Amino acid sequence: MFNRLTSAALAASLAVFGPTSAAAQTEIEFALDWKFEGPAAPYFVAIDTGIFSEAGLAVNISEGNGSLDAIPKVATGAFPIGFADINSLMRFLDQNPDAPVKAVMMVYDKPPFAIVGRKSLGIEVPADLEGRVLGAPPPDGAWAQFPIFAAANNLDVDTITVEPVGFPTREPMLAAGEVASVTGFSFSSTLNLMRLGVPADDISVILMADHGVALYGNAIIVNTDFAAANPEVVTSFLGAVAAGWKAAIADPETAVASLIQRNPAADADLETERLQMAIDANVLTDYVIANGMGGVDADRMMAAIEQTKSVYEFINEPDMSLYFDASYLPAADALMLQ
Repeated sequence: MFNRLTSAALAASLAVFGPTSAAAQTEIEFALDWKFEGPAAPYFVAIDTGIFSEAGLAVNISEGNGSLDAIPKVATGAFPIGFADINSLMRFLDQNPDAPVKAVMMVYDKPPFAIVGRKSLGIEVPADLEGRVLGAPPPDGAWAQFPIFAAANNLDVDTITVEPVGFPTREPMLAAGEVASVTGFSFSSTLNLMRLGVPADDISVILMADHGVALYGNAIIVNTDFAAANPEVVTSFLGAVAAGWKAAIADPETAVASLIQRNPAADADLETERLQMAIDANVLTDYVIANGMGGVDADRMMAAIEQTKSVYEFINEPDMSLYFDASYLPAADALMLQ
């Protein structure tokens, strides 16, 4: 049972101190899915350039530990807003139908779920996974979608040895040849391997979206009790997120400079490349260029649900409205990224 009292109290307190001026801003705790790397830069540049403050928000950003990490944080009311894989959210809500959490803004229109391998270890196409060792962190969003990928590519999963690995050891194990490939986000695992000295021409990236997986990716999620009590705050936050991404697309280097202030150990050039990979492959898709950031296509979302049903037995009848609510999105012009 989820702590609705906690989330309701949080919502009530924020409703009293709503976004009325720079001196009385609404404080928002925002739970990321992962570490402070390139794709997190748009949120930090939104802080440093005053985008959030102009929206009446004082935003504090916390690191995560995988695509599923923010879901229970937001569902329990510990965080009012987070960033998580919508496909994992669907399964979570199916198993916890009373949980007050829902996606309200799509960010990764094309998901970065990938199998990242090494050509020197025999991994170039999906069929190459058979007979080899695949490293997979249990909380990984890409691993969560692996059954769909395997089914779409007719893989004999009984011939694949799956090695549970931790996030910190995933790429080092692949670099050392202890596994032939890993599940992960394309922009994370690829550049982490390069940082470990693996030559770029030895890295193979099998993007699930290019091999039969018709899913969406990570989205902004909200505690629905908080959102119902503070709809203007949520809409202001989403508008600021879009503006942050627009600023990062226009000037990735400046956005990454904001990131480096929070993670001085990061390599600015590498994180700029990681951000650009996310922009090009996952965020600024043809659909987003034409329609703006944040929304979903109903037919595509239903197709994604049907594909999930092919490998996951829903307890309750799935419905798009249970998982995604576009009503908090700002006006369309505020969502255009170019």
